[in-house]
Amino acid sequence: MKQNTFDIIVVGGGHAGIEAALISTKLKKKTLVVTMDPLAIGRMSCNPAIGGIAKGQIVREIDVLGGKMASVADRAGIQFKTLNKKKGRAVWSPRAQIDKRLYERLMLSEIKTSGAQVVSGEVVRINYSGQKVCGVVLRDGTAFKARAVIVTAGTFLSGLIHIGERKIRAGRMGEERSEGLTENLCSFGFRSERLKTGTPPRLNKDSINWDKTTIALGDEKPTPFSYSTEEFTPPNTPCHTLPTNKTSHDIIKNNQERSPMFSGDISGTGPRYCPSIEDKIHRFPKRDSHLLFLEPEWLGSDQIYLNGFSTSLPEDIQVRSLRKISGLESVELFRPGYAIEYDFFPPSQLKNTLETKDVGGLYFAGQMNGTSGYEEAAAQGLICGINAALSIDKKDPLVLTRDSSYIGVMIDDLITKDTLEPYRMFTSRAEHRLILRYTNTPDRLLKRSISCGLLNESEIRSLTMITAQKEKLLLGLNETITQGDIGEIENIKHSIPAKTLLKRPTVLIKDLPEKLRRLDHTYPKWLARDILFDVESEIKYEGYIIRANAEIEAMGEGEKIKLSKETDYDSIPGLSNEAKEKLSFVRPENLGQASRVSGITPSDASVLAIHARKNQSFT
Repeated sequence: MKQNTFDIIVVGGGHAGIEAALISTKLKKKTLVVTMDPLAIGRMSCNPAIGGIAKGQIVREIDVLGGKMASVADRAGIQFKTLNKKKGRAVWSPRAQIDKRLYERLMLSEIKTSGAQVVSGEVVRINYSGQKVCGVVLRDGTAFKARAVIVTAGTFLSGLIHIGERKIRAGRMGEERSEGLTENLCSFGFRSERLKTGTPPRLNKDSINWDKTTIALGDEKPTPFSYSTEEFTPPNTPCHTLPTNKTSHDIIKNNQERSPMFSGDISGTGPRYCPSIEDKIHRFPKRDSHLLFLEPEWLGSDQIYLNGFSTSLPEDIQVRSLRKISGLESVELFRPGYAIEYDFFPPSQLKNTLETKDVGGLYFAGQMNGTSGYEEAAAQGLICGINAALSIDKKDPLVLTRDSSYIGVMIDDLITKDTLEPYRMFTSRAEHRLILRYTNTPDRLLKRSISCGLLNESEIRSLTMITAQKEKLLLGLNETITQGDIGEIENIKHSIPAKTLLKRPTVLIKDLPEKLRRLDHTYPKWLARDILFDVESEIKYEGYIIRANAEIEAMGEGEKIKLSKETDYDSIPGLSNEAKEKLSFVRPENLGQASRVSGITPSDASVLAIHARKNQSFT
């Protein structure tokens, strides 16, 4: 191949772009990364954390599918904690505070050693021929050819930063925005819209009275993200919390009209689940206090991320409000909070592979699909890279379902639901979350990962050993035990299978005889705990899991009935006008997807099912 010809071109070097490029090279595809600033590859532009509710599950899934976010987060983590432990096990989620600088260095190193080529530049045009992508053109006129292009533009597409009345044309603070690519894509017939997100101010550590804050530590026995991580003894760097108060709220209320969100300067919709402080005060007027988290941005950092105080208010108002909070009376800012507006492309224009429906070989990932969060972006980039490589090799794509993974839930939501605000993953979005536990990720995804060639021999061997170990433990727990085997823990009048006893709420697997919970191999301590915990969960939830699997099987029939993208929904009698409009835009790939499209009623789904089974044009 010539130097300007590649298998896959990745546009952007954020979390989506990184995973796309790394998996592409792992699948032996000649890969080019085009980024406006090669030194910003892997930059954590917002919060210094990875994982969290449902996001932690996604990071584990990325790991089993051959991605790098999990293992790099484990190496760069400075505090690890499992969230939601007061709730059911289905929603427990790992999270880590991250040393942002170390994470960026490690990811840049991964890119450099992967074999991917990195070019500094701005893509302004996608070239295609015969409805098939064939390359890109940079602003300086340089052209590169490719068989697939993955666009991961983040917030850079026509990005506009707001700090009060001040406006800055940028993709992130201090970084130029991308101009022209939106217009180029729209010329193909794609539809773009605007969204908004924000970030809080960064505080000077030395200007905070730490004696007035409350310490927040991680777990004493931390759990990593990656199954490749061995002995795990990360630092437990403290975070701190403090509350806002009515006085600080009043300053924000009295200057609310100076926020671009309320003045009308921002047209894009912001994230519902990560609102600005002015939005929280407006939406919850009876609350006199909101909890803020002070998070170090890296080890020994003098810069503190103020989680919970995202804002686009003028800098002077930010400072005045913060200085009314106990502990922040003398606070100084390294950087004010700001909001950023950017172009995105409603993801209903994508297939479930994240390839665009109208241009073959063109994939979109990350915030340009309307998502928010590093984890969501990384997962999309990974799926794009996998499917672009598989397509080049003329192999079947990797399509993840709602019952197989949180990544599958996210992609299905994106391509079937209206994107009215930045999409953020939560456990509540997954109807089958009981079988999507973070501890059983290999059980769910390992076979798919192996079939797509995403793992090396060592990774396959270690993950296969874990799934085999669980199966053996589950089988062994059919063994009968007596009162003498477990002492005074439970009143047992006759012999009983260990599995039956373990279903009792008060009995844990650690209470059973050691021979029934003995592991065959020497696993790291954290992984041994993980394995035993997941086996215990599998047994305690067995009845619910059986019922969930039956529901999944029944619902799966709709996914087998294919729908042509050429279907004329206007000609189908009985469909509502809204259904005709939504289905004509989304063009679902199967009956199951069609039933989940926003605005489709059970009646619409029934009408569509009848026609799909009758009319050969639907198959």
